[in-house]
Amino acid sequence: MKLFKLYIMSLAAAGGMMLTACDSFIDVPPTGVIDEKEAYKEPDKMVNAAYAMLGDCWYSYPFNLWPYGDLGSDDCVKGGWGLGDTGYHPMEIWSNLTSTPGELDELWYRLYCAISRCNRAIVALNEYGPAVLGQETTAQRLGEVHFLRGHFYFKLLTMFRQVPWIDENVMENGTWEQTPNNQYTYQELFGKVIGEFKAAYDVLPAEMQDGGRADRVAAAAYLAKCYLTLAWGDGYEATTGTAHINTEYMKKVKEYTDVVKNSRFDYLEDFGDIFLPEYKNSKESVFAVQTSSYEDDNTRFGRCNWSNTLNGCWQIWSCGWDCHKPSQNLVCAFKTKNGLPMFDDYDNDYSYPEAGVASSQKWDPRLFHTVGMPSFPYKYEAEYTLTIANTRDPNDYGYYTSLKEVPQRSKGETFEGSWQAFAMNDYVFRYSDVMLMRAEALIELDELPEARTIINDIRRRAANSVEKHIGYARDFCEISLYPASYFNDKETARKCLQWERRLEMAMESSRYFDLRRWGIASEVLNEYFAYESNAYRSVPDSNSPTGYTDVRFGQYYNDAHYTSGKNEFYPIPYNQLYYVPGLYVQNKGY
Repeated sequence: MKLFKLYIMSLAAAGGMMLTACDSFIDVPPTGVIDEKEAYKEPDKMVNAAYAMLGDCWYSYPFNLWPYGDLGSDDCVKGGWGLGDTGYHPMEIWSNLTSTPGELDELWYRLYCAISRCNRAIVALNEYGPAVLGQETTAQRLGEVHFLRGHFYFKLLTMFRQVPWIDENVMENGTWEQTPNNQYTYQELFGKVIGEFKAAYDVLPAEMQDGGRADRVAAAAYLAKCYLTLAWGDGYEATTGTAHINTEYMKKVKEYTDVVKNSRFDYLEDFGDIFLPEYKNSKESVFAVQTSSYEDDNTRFGRCNWSNTLNGCWQIWSCGWDCHKPSQNLVCAFKTKNGLPMFDDYDNDYSYPEAGVASSQKWDPRLFHTVGMPSFPYKYEAEYTLTIANTRDPNDYGYYTSLKEVPQRSKGETFEGSWQAFAMNDYVFRYSDVMLMRAEALIELDELPEARTIINDIRRRAANSVEKHIGYARDFCEISLYPASYFNDKETARKCLQWERRLEMAMESSRYFDLRRWGIASEVLNEYFAYESNAYRSVPDSNSPTGYTDVRFGQYYNDAHYTSGKNEFYPIPYNQLYYVPGLYVQNKGY
């Protein structure tokens, strides 16, 4: 009981050594604590504990990374009650981002807690698995845990680039405080992550009997994602982009997405169904973090998605905090002309659809599934039609709200405390995401016709996603398939792919990481800051001669700037950097 003794010693020291008459320490097992050696003897439960970390998140350390992948991009503004509500404001303007926000530190810490559970599960499986579970099940469980460890390390590399590799050997040797974060290069770290998913891919079946577990198809999707990330370069703009394409890696993307393409997964027929809880484990869901409601598991609140608990709409939910709000720029990106995206002039004005107001401007139907807008129903329900009152801070953040991560209001709240949480799965991979990764690789491999087929399949699904849920918006919608001429050259095909990925995956936490992968983040974001700082919406005003007044928002973007060569990755958190002074090196520029 060494840890217990040390704890008692620290209390004695803090109390001025009042227990000086004692020459021995109490040595009793602490209650409510599982003995580690005994826990190892139940390897399957150790694996379950590792799985439990998938959803062991919170709004200040969201494992879905929405404040970084969405808020750090041109898709999203922070929302909430003013700039100081949460510590996420530096992530949306980049110019004052430092290593000190507690949110970065919490995210790093919690991801390593998850990795620690994976390491312990691997030790338990290696030591006790064959005897308790048998060789075949042990091999399968090891594959699952390697998948989970790869998942958590992928998050760390995505965020922080240079991270210490702490595996079961480091844990057993007790050398984590001697393991620097520059022991391996970025590419070598990615090689280790690829090794985790390959270990899973080689042993897992294509479909697991128990829902929610990793399988071979999910591992293939992750392998494709890893190779796609590396195929464009090392993440820094000077060495990332079209001039740095690795075609061998792109071939790997094609190889592994072929596994997904030929699996049981497919496009769900209606785009809107993807984001309703009753469809959360549909054929669209290649791998997702599982949630539950109290009706599912007979607990008080179920297992909510705590990453998104701030993102309910103001005055729709009993206490929506109104974070994660779509930007005006994103809304304009859904504009169409003759059914096709307006690549070059989508942002020529700050227009938006308004129910009952006829307009020649048409929109991609996915807008109405993604963005809640005043005058339109919230998540398809007319009794909860949005108004300009459904935003907490319109002068900073405008009037839009995010729809994908919430259920319909009539279905109720899984957690109804001082904010809301819902039994909404977090997609790690959905089918159209993987197919867009495939199309991206095909374009770089000069296989343009198949890339066009994939993208048009996704657009066809969008065109067929009007009547079931958004019939009230049918007169605003127009979407067409790309003609062959758009895929006669690689540059135009790339533009189609990148645009389609923005529309299809909007507000799903991937946009910034896509921009970084393509090597265009500084160009896109610095143009966006200038655009969004002038955005406005006309709102009713009885004192105005016209009956309306323009409310400008996003003025804080006047202070925003993205610096290439620095901002591509987030800084190593201050507390981690000085946990063992001199052990870790900071990312460049910070």
